[in-house]
Amino acid sequence: MHLPTPEPVPDTPAQRAADKRRWLRAFNLSLAFVLLLAIVFSAQGHFDVGAWTVQPWSAEGLVGLLTAPLLHGSFEHVAANAIALLMLGTLAGGLYPSATLRALPLLWLGSGLGAWLLGDPGTRHLGASGVTHGLMFLIFVLGVLRRDRASIAAAMLAFMFYGGMLLTILPREPGVSWQAHLGGAIAGVIAAWLFRGADPLPPRKRYSWEDEEESIVPLSDELEPPPPRDVPVLWNRPERTRGVVVRFPPRREP
Repeated sequence: MHLPTPEPVPDTPAQRAADKRRWLRAFNLSLAFVLLLAIVFSAQGHFDVGAWTVQPWSAEGLVGLLTAPLLHGSFEHVAANAIALLMLGTLAGGLYPSATLRALPLLWLGSGLGAWLLGDPGTRHLGASGVTHGLMFLIFVLGVLRRDRASIAAAMLAFMFYGGMLLTILPREPGVSWQAHLGGAIAGVIAAWLFRGADPLPPRKRYSWEDEEESIVPLSDELEPPPPRDVPVLWNRPERTRGVVVRFPPRREP
């Protein structure tokens, strides 16, 4: 599909300032959420973490749909998710502020539902990796659906840094909640389809060479070669003068 392209917006200082504020706001919000994860992780020793995790097919485990993404099992766990959230959250929020704001509840609940429905009874699932998978799939699918320059560039960046998430939605490593990854990824695809038109396309810069190409009037028979009789002759081969054949005397036998 192709979304309608708006009229070109002049590259004014006001426009540049608005773009800068939008990207800075997305970065600050992503950083604030990362700091929240760090605060919750530092306080996990003071309460029962297991009671707030997703417990598959358990009524008590449903509360984890809201709280499990805030909890992490180790410093390496929270650090890996923090970096992904900071990068993908800034990329999604800076380019698709409206779509990202509407998609976050789906990504949050989708990751928990994936763990609750597909996980083994008796296990516990926690961590924000399902949300990070949802953000990656949201950015990637929006690039496929919208197909403007900025969306394609964002999808390529997300895939370059986190394309491995295409594999982690399947069971690979014991102890890793691939169910939450899969739930977040499915939620990201659904959110991309639902909110693909929530943000207007960015203004497309027009280059001078595009105007030059349109000013050229193509010939009607540009691709049809002219007949041979109409091709101008630039060089004629001079006629040869007939030479004299020198006869050699026959060879005498000794």
